[in-house]
Amino acid sequence: MFDVISSLQGKALLAPLAGISNLPFRLIARSFGCALAYMEMISANGLIRKSSKTFEYFQTCAEDKPLGMQIFGADPQLLAEAALIAAEHGADLIDINMGCPVKKVVKSGAGAILMKDPGLVARIIVKVKNAVSIPVTIKIRSGWNRSSINAVEIARIAQDSGADALTVHGRTADQGYSGIADWKVIAAVKEAVHIPVIGNGDIWQPQDAVAMMGQTSCDAVMVGRGVLGNPWIFAGINQLLAGRSQDSTPGLVRRYEIIKKHWSMEADMCSSVAAARNFRKHLLWYTKGLEGSSRFRNLVSALPDRESMLDELDKYFRSLASIPNEIIP
Repeated sequence: MFDVISSLQGKALLAPLAGISNLPFRLIARSFGCALAYMEMISANGLIRKSSKTFEYFQTCAEDKPLGMQIFGADPQLLAEAALIAAEHGADLIDINMGCPVKKVVKSGAGAILMKDPGLVARIIVKVKNAVSIPVTIKIRSGWNRSSINAVEIARIAQDSGADALTVHGRTADQGYSGIADWKVIAAVKEAVHIPVIGNGDIWQPQDAVAMMGQTSCDAVMVGRGVLGNPWIFAGINQLLAGRSQDSTPGLVRRYEIIKKHWSMEADMCSSVAAARNFRKHLLWYTKGLEGSSRFRNLVSALPDRESMLDELDKYFRSLASIPNEIIP
C-alpha cells in the first residue's frame, strides 16, 4: 500500500476550506512550507454534469503540487466517475469527504451522514479505488453525535476497503465547529489501523500541531481554520518538528508584503471586482489581533472597491509603525 505521508516533504497539510482554498491561497500556504494542499470540496454530481462553476475549482499550476482534491457524494458509481475526472485534471490524491456537517451536504446523503452507513462507506471506497491509480483517502469525524462515536469502526472499514490514509476531525458532526476537538478519538484511530492517520481539529498555533502529534501519534496534521490570516503557521510547525525554536510570525513589513502578494494573485486569477470581493475576508483575518485592527476591519467592511480598500490598508500599516514610503507607495 502506498504511504501517502512518507512521500511528502513535511507533516503539515492544508485542509479543503470551502470558499477559501483557491489557487492563490494554496500557493501562499505552500510558500510557508505546506506539504500538501487540497482544493475546496467538490460535488461529484457537479463534476459528472460538467458544471462550469465546479470546473473553476480546477485552476492550478506547476507550483501547486502535490495537490489533493476532495469530492463529496453518496453514490459509489458517481463518486468513482468524479474521482476519475479529478485525476485527469491534475489531482495527486483523491479524498472522499465523509465528515462535512453542513446541512445541505448531509441532506443529500453525503458528508458526515455516511458514517451512519458503514456498508456504504466500504462500497464507496472500493469503487473509487478501482477507478483511479492515485492514492485514495477519506476524511471523517469522530462520529455523528456523542452517543455514536464510531471513528475507529469506520477507520478499520476504510483500511480493509483499500484506503491509503484517513483524516480524523476530533469533533462529532452535530458539534459542527463548536466546542473542543477530542484528540483522544484520533489516538484511538491511530492505534486501531496501520494506514497513515492525519489529525485535524483545534490546531491554532504551531505548538498545537506538535502537541497533537505527541498525544495521538498521528502521522501528520491538517490545518483548517487556524491558517486563516496565519499561513506562516506551516513554517512554525516545520520548525518545531525539526527541533528548532519557532519564530515564523512575520513583522509588520513582511505581513504587509504577504497581504499585497496574496491580493495580487487573486487579481491575476479573476477580475479586480471579484478579487476585492473575495479578498475582503482575508484582510480581516490578516489584521486580526493587530493594534487598532477592529477599527480597520469596520472600515474595510464598508468600502466598495479594491482601490479604496488598498488605500485604507496602506494607511493602516503606516499607522502601526514607521514603514518607509518605498515599501508602501
